[in-house]
Amino acid sequence: MKLDHVAMYVNDLETARDFFIRYFGAVSNEMYHNPRTGLKTYFLSFDRGARLEIMSRPDMADLPKDPLRTGLVHLAFCVGGKEKVDQLTERLRADGYAVVSGPRITGDGYYESCIEGPEGNLVEISE
Repeated sequence: MKLDHVAMYVNDLETARDFFIRYFGAVSNEMYHNPRTGLKTYFLSFDRGARLEIMSRPDMADLPKDPLRTGLVHLAFCVGGKEKVDQLTERLRADGYAVVSGPRITGDGYYESCIEGPEGNLVEISE
């Protein structure tokens, strides 16, 4: 069995789509739009692993994103080495994204950083 995709609601669908394309090499399908509900979605594919579905609709609740909450907390991307973690983290920092932690070696031995992506969604970058 494999994880096919993870879905997340966002307010600004195009900004979220562009973020994952620009920094993580995502490839997007064409937007799906359900005119009855107002739902709009994109599926984003990456070199390997699960896809990410980003969705928006006019009747969403947008609650604060406390990092110590139940439910999904972050998305994690493996970029292929410590140097690539450092480079992408610095690129994101230079482009105005907050670096929440790292790059560092975690207590369980991973080399990673964590940034706050669009709309406060946390994204981990690991080797």
